[in-house]
Amino acid sequence: MLEKLKRSLREAPVFKRGEYNYFIHPITDGVPHINPDLVREVAGHIIRIADLGVDKIVTVEAMGIPIGMALSLMTDLPMVIIRKRKYSLPGEIELSQKTGYSKGQLFINDIKSGDRIIVIDDVISTGGTLMSTLGGLKAAGADVKDIVIVIERGEGADKLRRQGVGIKTMVKVDVNEKRVTSVCEVEN
Repeated sequence: MLEKLKRSLREAPVFKRGEYNYFIHPITDGVPHINPDLVREVAGHIIRIADLGVDKIVTVEAMGIPIGMALSLMTDLPMVIIRKRKYSLPGEIELSQKTGYSKGQLFINDIKSGDRIIVIDDVISTGGTLMSTLGGLKAAGADVKDIVIVIERGEGADKLRRQGVGIKTMVKVDVNEKRVTSVCEVEN
């Protein structure tokens, strides 16, 4: 399974961003172009492994959007995008977010107390974005039923799992300064 995803990751170019070996991939960057077959494969796999007894799909701007939208279209579940821009809507929750290579603010809108949600995202490395997201969703009173991340790299997912956060990932990668060195499908 996930042959298109695994093949495309093995072929992904890598560049250094400070001390971080950053791989460039359609699912994580939208570069090169996003192939609909790849997104369909990813969304179909999420349907097979996830708890979709939820009210809303939640994803983080920007690269969670194509995955979340495909999943929304395939399941008829509405999608909420956690944005990087403030909208000042009633009930908006502001979060601080720090990743392995950046930091900033995130803004949650349209999550109500008792909403049953699934969190979908493209990649987890340090776990910083997911931790901030979960804190904001808890503050909103949401009931997080499942978390599915397409690509796991680094120690962030394991760190969160040790803290009791139930994360499902699809593939785990290792990256050096030249290439993605391994791609392993994860059993969930």
